[in-house]
Amino acid sequence: MIKIAKQTVETLIEGGKATAAPPLGPALGPTGVNIGQVVQEINKKTADLKGMQVPVKVTVDSETKEFTIEIGTPPAAALIKKEAGVQKGSGNPLADKVADLKIEQIIKISKVKEDSLLGNDNKARVKEIVGTCQSMGILVEGMPAPEALVAINEGKFDEKITSGKTELSAEELKELDEEKQRLQEELKEKRADFEAQAKLVMKEMEGKDANKIRAKMVEAKIPQPIIDELVPAEKKEGQ
Repeated sequence: MIKIAKQTVETLIEGGKATAAPPLGPALGPTGVNIGQVVQEINKKTADLKGMQVPVKVTVDSETKEFTIEIGTPPAAALIKKEAGVQKGSGNPLADKVADLKIEQIIKISKVKEDSLLGNDNKARVKEIVGTCQSMGILVEGMPAPEALVAINEGKFDEKITSGKTELSAEELKELDEEKQRLQEELKEKRADFEAQAKLVMKEMEGKDANKIRAKMVEAKIPQPIIDELVPAEKKEGQ
């Protein structure tokens, strides 16, 4: 009978918050490893990645029960949110922007994700991260992502990309925080305006079919998340 020398468990955990609860504990149970030790080691290795989902690979020697832990890198979107200091990206990224990043922060993320990006050089990898920013409503150097890509292609940031500069001054960090606050306030005002418009539609169409009210709101260009919140779609029979 051939014994399996190694057993591997791969999962996602929140940085610094691994526990013996699912999904990790039950997966490690059959290996016979000391789960408490594994959890402690994972939390030590991922302490700097709090708030992010981190890929973890635990390899256990079936006979000695010794283990090794490999920590992967969080998804690019998680790293972008961490750098931007936001909990989530924009629900309507083309119209609403939630934060702004400096090119140094983009370079930093591209370095962390270097092994999993498709680009063959630093510039190409930076452009991949900017592309992710576009889908999240994150500005780059005060520009929407498509404009930032044009600037990168034109060589505007070549010196910083070539040097691999990733550090920001205290003044630059302060500017970014102020810009984030401004964007958040702008989003609150826009949401309040859309909610007021939606409530007017609801008042005008009081007693009407919910789907007709929703259609009127769509016509008024009210964002879908607000429509869903104020006038949930009617379920069809059988659902």
